[in-house]
Amino acid sequence: MSGKMCSGSTSIIQTRKLVDQLRVEANMGRLKVYCQEHRRSDPLLTGIAASSNPLKDRKTCLLL
Repeated sequence: MSGKMCSGSTSIIQTRKLVDQLRVEANMGRLKVYCQEHRRSDPLLTGIAASSNPLKDRKTCLLL
């Protein structure tokens, strides 16, 4: 029975450490540097022109 108590207390300690780490990360101040500096060239923010999109299918489909 002491084996179950030991593994249970270990998981509680690990969970507390994880919660503490997540609290520290959640309270960190974040800067939106990337979006501000690269917003004109970021395709996720501005989109891709149809003429320069390498993934666009260039074939047309004709129905007869």
